[in-house]
Amino acid sequence: MTQTVWIARHANRLDFVNPDWFLTAERRYDPPLSDDGMVQAQQLANRLRGEKIAHIFASPFLRTVQTANAVAEVLDLPVKLESGLSEWLNPAWMTAMPEKLSMAALTELFPRVDPSYISRSIAQYPETKEQVIERAGNTAKMLADEFAEDILLVGHGASVWGATMGLVPGLGEGDLKASLCCLIKVVRQESLWGLELNGDTSHLERVEEVIRFN
Repeated sequence: MTQTVWIARHANRLDFVNPDWFLTAERRYDPPLSDDGMVQAQQLANRLRGEKIAHIFASPFLRTVQTANAVAEVLDLPVKLESGLSEWLNPAWMTAMPEKLSMAALTELFPRVDPSYISRSIAQYPETKEQVIERAGNTAKMLADEFAEDILLVGHGASVWGATMGLVPGLGEGDLKASLCCLIKVVRQESLWGLELNGDTSHLERVEEVIRFN
């Protein structure tokens, strides 16, 4: 059995470009993509055009849904919202469980979102770095086992780390690159997983200079 799991981090976010957005935002911990982030998401989509991806899973945060939706439009696929791929719910970054758009609001904005899909894992606030790595890793393994075709996971810095480390034994944080809108490719041959792309950004015209993981 051969299976490819693509893992992407969301594109650039508005509050990285305009930090003052946070001060008046209705949902402070759920920023949308920035204008250049929308361009990056489209570049990611173009990179994955022609790949045999059968399922797209995304964290339910707006920036990951927007990134996944760009790919879904190109590949003509639905987007399954998976809480297990969520942002690291770090109490040092956020004072409470982040408020996000409802499923109804997301499906209205993004008709490709599949409202019938039920998350296989639920992220719980607050959590430590070890907990988010374990949560994302377990989620990636569950999804790869349940959906045996090639799949795409769209997450955040920490959940991209965790998902990759969960699939490929022996990897540590220092072994992985997870800049904005990067792409990781993990391939299973029978029961063995191998890392074939590590934080690839060759599809991007513009790459972030300071890598941030929130």
